Amino acid sequence: MAQATGSINTDYRDWEWSADAGERARLLQSPSVEAVPKSGESQGNGAGATSALGAVFIVVNAALGAGLLNFPAAFSMAGGVAAGIALQMCMLIFIIGGLVILAYCSQASNERTYQEVVWAVCGKVPGVLCEVAIAVYTFGTCIAFLIIIGDQEDKIIAALVTEPEEAGSGRWYTDRKFTISITAFLLILPLSIPKEIGFQKYASSLSVIGTWYVTAVIIIKYIWPDKELVPVEIPTSPSTWMAVFNAMPTICFGFQCHVSSVPVFNSMKQPEVKTWGAVVTAAMVIALFVYTGTGVCGFLTFGASVDQDVLLSYPSNDIPVALARAFIILCVLTSYPILHFCGRAVLEGLWLRYTGVTVEEDVVRERRRRLLQTISWFLLTLLLALFIPDIGKVISVIGGLAACFIFVFPGLCLIQAKLSEIQETRAVSWWAQVGYGVFMVTLGAFIFGQTTANAIFVDLAA
Repeated sequence: MAQATGSINTDYRDWEWSADAGERARLLQSPSVEAVPKSGESQGNGAGATSALGAVFIVVNAALGAGLLNFPAAFSMAGGVAAGIALQMCMLIFIIGGLVILAYCSQASNERTYQEVVWAVCGKVPGVLCEVAIAVYTFGTCIAFLIIIGDQEDKIIAALVTEPEEAGSGRWYTDRKFTISITAFLLILPLSIPKEIGFQKYASSLSVIGTWYVTAVIIIKYIWPDKELVPVEIPTSPSTWMAVFNAMPTICFGFQCHVSSVPVFNSMKQPEVKTWGAVVTAAMVIALFVYTGTGVCGFLTFGASVDQDVLLSYPSNDIPVALARAFIILCVLTSYPILHFCGRAVLEGLWLRYTGVTVEEDVVRERRRRLLQTISWFLLTLLLALFIPDIGKVISVIGGLAACFIFVFPGLCLIQAKLSEIQETRAVSWWAQVGYGVFMVTLGAFIFGQTTANAIFVDLAA
């Protein structure tokens, strides 16, 4: 992309809020990325300390997660291996394009987080919508994480408890609602209260290793299946052409690393758009292999009968799968506080902007408000997780929001960035980039509308 010659829209200060208050909203970054000052503040070029190879690992870290458990079911909904892979490949072009656009707009606007780029480039209304979407998305993802904990603990407990199923509903301490609640109160809540989450950076790296292990187990179980596994029906085509789109929320949820990508880009030693394009291409190809391996092998193992959480399709007493469940629980336990931190940061920024309170005036009340926000967030997500046992229903809702982060907001940023350029004549490349931005916004709006409508009228109403 050509560097913009005009200034980017900076009317995100239209509200009566101070610069200090705005800085409090600069929290949505990967725990593995150290904050660096803006250009001109202390370091001349604002360069960070992350190498290109390190940036690849961080982006892969941000993309891979518990969402891979839903990919076999997504392949089933898409209508088979060919349709699932084709859908991923088509969407990957726009996923990588969105990441490059965000880096381009970050350089042009000199902003270092996703929501600040949208504020600076697109203005107040898109900026507020972006922050609200981030808060809702992180809230929904936290619910999904708690559901995953319950799913995996059910299977682990079933392997440990030798009582026959017909003996009754089981003892009180094996009840799903109890196990989720006790795990959440003892492990997740204490990790969510601290003001900073830098201590989580090493645990997040371990969770990436866990996702690789889960993929390896699913692939090995397909190559060397259990003897008691009965033949299953393998769909080769979607039931209807609209059914293909039902797989989109899972793909968007899985590949959505855009919110944390802007701080990663700015943490690089050489934050250049061309270098960043190579970084995100490599990272997305790695993520593609992981998700495709999981989706294809899980789908071919269980066919149309695969569970929304593929690990639930395996028997409880399978030792390698039990270890995979433990890894997933560890991944979720470390990821929930990070997602909560991001959502809390956005809510804090919105509150400070709305009230116009400065950081100095707010120090006394910050701790009390943080505790109230954390406990309220935690209790609401826990309550919803206890009564929504199907992870597919949650992903169908938040997957549409993920499409907004991948398509809609980057597309809007590209359009506004190109319109703000001062040029005597509009070159063909200028029109092509504006057209690409319009197409991204249209595609993202379609995916969001279709998946949200399907979630409301089909999944949630069922």
